[in-house]
Amino acid sequence: MRKLLAYLTSLLLALLPLFAEVASAADQEKDDDRLKNCGTVLKEILDVPDNIPQDLLDKADCVVVFPSVLKAAFIVGASYGRGAMSCRRGENFRGPWGAPTMMALEGGSFGLQLGGEATDFVLLVMNERGASGILASKVKIGGDASAAAGPVGRDTSAETDATLRAEILTYSRARGLFAGVSLEGSTVRPDNGDNKRVYGKEIPAKRIVLSGTVPPPPAAKQMISTLDARTPKHRP
Repeated sequence: MRKLLAYLTSLLLALLPLFAEVASAADQEKDDDRLKNCGTVLKEILDVPDNIPQDLLDKADCVVVFPSVLKAAFIVGASYGRGAMSCRRGENFRGPWGAPTMMALEGGSFGLQLGGEATDFVLLVMNERGASGILASKVKIGGDASAAAGPVGRDTSAETDATLRAEILTYSRARGLFAGVSLEGSTVRPDNGDNKRVYGKEIPAKRIVLSGTVPPPPAAKQMISTLDARTPKHRP
């Protein structure tokens, strides 16, 4: 019996690296799929006429995409999603769109919310302060400013600073019925664990997005090419 247990223990120890490799490969595939979904969602949303105003898109320093954010609520709402952010490279965000950092959205909101849905979100980061805040740690999305934008199932809300100048504009595309689609109370931050898998090593999110020295992964091709095609020049 002892010999059998010793044999099984040795076999398990021998197989552990294989299990870890398989798990890592599965996580890598999920990250690639997430980046591809970001590109697909971004293109679909930008292809809708009068959805995101072109002048706002042209003024954005960075764009964050969260495909299929899950929300479930009854009075108290909660949100969870993973996505990616790309910024214009170069001085004063005047260059072409750069490699994306993986992003995480998590948190909750309070209000009259009934039902559950998956919602696609596109966040426009309108200035350097907003970009620096997101890349440094995490930013809470809040405030009461909101207005209808486009067909039913789409809305826009803005997080504003003390001078009421918008830093982050949030557009959503709902895939179901939900009373009060909102990201209020949620936080947005770089996902360093996903970045490590995507780029093969630990790289600070700020360096990925702004340095211009990190090549974008193949899975981000559609996301970047869509941004380059739809808003090639920054208009202050």
